Amino acid sequence: MTKNHFIATSVFAISALILSSCDTPVGQGAGWGAATGAIIGGAATGHVRGAAIGAAAGAAAGALMGAAIEEDQAARYGPPPPGGYPYARWAGTPGSYYSPYTGRAYDLRGVPPGGLTRDVDTGQLFRRP
Repeated sequence: MTKNHFIATSVFAISALILSSCDTPVGQGAGWGAATGAIIGGAATGHVRGAAIGAAAGAAAGALMGAAIEEDQAARYGPPPPGGYPYARWAGTPGSYYSPYTGRAYDLRGVPPGGLTRDVDTGQLFRRP
């Protein structure tokens, strides 16, 4: 029984982590919430049903948090352009990336993956890969 519980919880957690590769904060929040909820629900009850309920509750809470983050980003940066923000290109050294607009190299070691950076020449935003 314990082995089946572990396998089921792992499947739920891995499925949720796969969903976290979404580009939107809502999708990322839902994925991480589902993974966390599945782990907590499975550990607390010891049953697959508890893991499933935890995953659903976590996904809903994570999606709400992601929506709040996305709303905050829209207020700070304006609405994203159609197709989303472009990604920078790796410049060949750790933490260094080229702007997709001007080709200027930026040190983005302090920026998390997917984080926004403003090109100083054009004023446009781009993402760190």
